[in-house]
Amino acid sequence: MFAVVRTGGKQYRVAEGDKIAVEKLAGEAGDTIVLDDVLLAGEGDTIADAAKVTVSAEVIAQAKSEKVTVFKKRRRHNYRRKNGHRQQMTLLRIVGVGEGKKAAPKKAAAAPVKDTSEEKAAPKARKAAPAKEAAGAAKATAAKKAPAKKAPAKKPAAKKAPAKKAD
Repeated sequence: MFAVVRTGGKQYRVAEGDKIAVEKLAGEAGDTIVLDDVLLAGEGDTIADAAKVTVSAEVIAQAKSEKVTVFKKRRRHNYRRKNGHRQQMTLLRIVGVGEGKKAAPKKAAAAPVKDTSEEKAAPKARKAAPAKEAAGAAKATAAKKAPAKKAPAKKPAAKKAPAKKAD
C-alpha cells in the first residue's frame, strides 16, 4: 500500500520500508512519528479512503542537508557577497501505511453537571468585582473631565498689494 503525505510544505509518496528526508520534525533517533496529513492512499490501481489511512514512521536521525552556496554580485559596483546554508532535516523510515486508528472525534457531553459550591463560585466573584470597580472608576473620571476648549477662530489672511508695473 502507498500513500501521499504532506509534511514541511512538501508532498511525499511513501510505502512501507521507504526512507525519506523531510523538513525538521520534533523527535530523537528511535522515536515513532505519525504523519496525519494523508492526501491520497491506494494499493496498486485502487484508491483507498485517505481519511482512514495513517502513516507511521521511525526517526533515523536528525541531520543537515547538503550545503547551498548563495553568491550575490552586481556588475561594475565592486559588490560581492558569498553565503552558505545547510537546511535542518529529519531522516525517516516508513514503518507502516494502512488503516490506522485515528482519534475519535470528541462528542459533546449530554448535560455537564454544574458544581455550585461556594469554593468554585468565590474565585469567579473575586474576578468580576475588580472589573466592575474599574468600569465605575472609568465612568467617574470621564464625568470629572472639563469640556474641551475650542480653538480660537483663524483671522483672515492679509491681502497682498498688486504688483506695480514698471514703465
